[in-house]
Amino acid sequence: MTTERTSTPINPWAVAQQQFDLAADRLGLDRGLRKILREPERQLIVEFPVKMDDGNIEVFTGYRVQHNMSRGPAKGGIRYHQDVSLDEVKALAMWMTWKCAVVGIPYGGGKGGVIVDPSKLSRREVEGLTRRYTTEISLIIGPESDIPAPDVNTNAQTMAWIMDTYSMHAGHTVPGCVTGKPVSLGGSLGRREATGRGVTFTLEAAAEALGEKLEGQRVAIQGFGNVASYFADSARLDGVKVVAISDAYGAVANETGIDIPAAMKYAAAKHTIKGLPGTRPIDPAGLVETDCEILVPAALENQITVENAGRVTAHIVAEGANGPTTPEADRILHERGVFLIPDVLCNAGGVTVSYFEWVQALNRDRWDEATVNAKLRAIMLTAFDEVLTMSRVEDVDMRTAAYLLAVQRVADATAERGIYP
Repeated sequence: MTTERTSTPINPWAVAQQQFDLAADRLGLDRGLRKILREPERQLIVEFPVKMDDGNIEVFTGYRVQHNMSRGPAKGGIRYHQDVSLDEVKALAMWMTWKCAVVGIPYGGGKGGVIVDPSKLSRREVEGLTRRYTTEISLIIGPESDIPAPDVNTNAQTMAWIMDTYSMHAGHTVPGCVTGKPVSLGGSLGRREATGRGVTFTLEAAAEALGEKLEGQRVAIQGFGNVASYFADSARLDGVKVVAISDAYGAVANETGIDIPAAMKYAAAKHTIKGLPGTRPIDPAGLVETDCEILVPAALENQITVENAGRVTAHIVAEGANGPTTPEADRILHERGVFLIPDVLCNAGGVTVSYFEWVQALNRDRWDEATVNAKLRAIMLTAFDEVLTMSRVEDVDMRTAAYLLAVQRVADATAERGIYP
């Protein structure tokens, strides 16, 4: 299976603005509010040196963008990737604004990134990079202003280094300055699994709305990192059959079903699913076209495009990643009757439990995992029902419905606060 790839790179910021424009047009949004919400409030670009293991100095470029903070502090992950760009970070920050508004948590949208391939650095070099990047962006982050979290190629250890660096500058421990920390440092139980678990909750709700059962349905998953692997592990309890998975190094398939616990152990040991026993290799570029009922893109942006949307066989697409579908592909999928659960709803489980972690940190409190999961499920299902109702009332697809809700909520908050001075 092969897939044609577009020769012109798709700009994620252009996609994010186009998605916003569609909702703003339909809402008849005030021209002034539209101009405010269409651009980030703050963009910080930093160039910082890191001493490498061989004694040489390398200079890295990092970003932190705050899109809108009318509803609360900025919230969003930090990614380490060689393809990070300012436009990508701006788009991700805007999507975070809508995501927080969709699920009704009191945050605005932020995002950060460093242009680096961390697989080429030693652990000490990654720690040094993290601590220096934290120092550079400490001008604008903090528990009441902007709270980072893990994203692509960052994890709980990264957040521990950020928290420690921030705390050293403050002169006291500040557990609320990041989320996604190790549990031993005030991280929330259930946070690591939260995004994948939230995808499962919305998928269950989608199946119910469509009058279907998940048991026996075939699932293809693009990506097998934190989100995808924990989604697969939780969704298997519903009886779904994962028939294809991919990561940055390859893709594998088994039409009779992949053993997910075995795949997770293999990936943890090998750092890839390539060569997974009991599977056959397939073309990673063609994974979104796998013969299946449910497709979960859980990798990077712009994976379902005008070039391949017409070949998607799944009738449900659950966006575990941020921005995996372009606006043109959205229209194609909708016209073909595909039920798409948009990223700003589908993968909001992570930021929701990050909010729980933040609340626990500020209150010096601790919730058990059952409480966390129950609260997460309630928020995700309420948000799904609100988006589905909007979709039916306005006769629009689920993404447009989610944007109508989110943009209106953020616009209302922005208007009510007024313009300073």
